[in-house]
Amino acid sequence: MDIEKGIFQRTELLLGKSFIERASIKCVIIFGIGGVGSWCAESLVRSGIRKLTIVDSDLVCVTNLNRQLLATTKTVGKVKTNVLKERLLEINPKAEIKALQKIYSPETSELFELDSYDFIIDAIDSLSNKVHLIQTATKTNATFFSSMGAALKMDPTRIKVAEFWKVQGCPLGAALRGRLKKLGGTNKKFLCVYSDELLQNKGEKNEMNKPELSTEQNELKSDNWSDKKVRINGTTSYMPAMFGMTIAGLVIQTIEKEC
Repeated sequence: MDIEKGIFQRTELLLGKSFIERASIKCVIIFGIGGVGSWCAESLVRSGIRKLTIVDSDLVCVTNLNRQLLATTKTVGKVKTNVLKERLLEINPKAEIKALQKIYSPETSELFELDSYDFIIDAIDSLSNKVHLIQTATKTNATFFSSMGAALKMDPTRIKVAEFWKVQGCPLGAALRGRLKKLGGTNKKFLCVYSDELLQNKGEKNEMNKPELSTEQNELKSDNWSDKKVRINGTTSYMPAMFGMTIAGLVIQTIEKEC
């Protein structure tokens, strides 16, 4: 049996042969392959997406182990995009995975040729870069999906999907809308995955052992989109994964509707 026929046998039973054919030619790019993006990427490849670009500048850190698909004790210190690419090719060796160890920013945006994609997925943390990606992606013909913050959440029943301008109860969504309104809004509507739950960190602060913030975390700190004192927020293992899988589900549903 052909490897891909075997991999997607169950998917084809549910969605049909035409779905498998369409999914195999769709081009998808994911910005950010942390807790949300990594699970989204794997779900897409397991669903029949063959042409996938993954973008992230970071190395695997030990603190990623509680929530990121690619993080294990054996991958700590390795380039995230390389680790995930290797895993995805183990699932489907015929997949065309492009791994880019880069940061999306206003300065680098043109490098990604967003007009060449059918789907653009935003799973990045940096507020200013997220705003720019939203504005840029919504000017293309691609279908665009964005993840709001998955930290400070633990109730999976509170995960929702809504059009961006109708997202309620999400501080990150509110901060993004405020910035985008000042910049003239977006070129078209798009769906977001979010939760209106907002918990508080309960862990004790250790002033002598504060975790070092990454460049993007420092930017979040300065942007201060939360109405609480900015700090590194706690995250469960499953909520970011469920955000990512929900976005993957939106991609799959969009393709299925074309069949």
